[in-house]
Amino acid sequence: MSQKSKETVTPAFDRRSFFKALGAGAAVAATPAMVTPAAAVDPGKDETKARYRESEHVKDYYRVNRY
Repeated sequence: MSQKSKETVTPAFDRRSFFKALGAGAAVAATPAMVTPAAAVDPGKDETKARYRESEHVKDYYRVNRY
C-alpha cells in the first residue's frame, strides 16, 4: 500500500462544525427579534366601554334556561 492510502483525509468542514455554525447562525438571527421593545397601545374609549346589554333576546334566554 502506498503512503497516500494510509492517510485519512479530514474534510475542512465536517458534520459537527456544520451543525455548530447552523446553531450559531440561528442564535444570531433570533437576537434582534427579542430585543425590540413592545409598543404600548391605547385602546381608546370605544374599545373599553361596556358591551353587554340585557336586551329582549337575552331576557328570553334567561327565562327559557331558568337563570
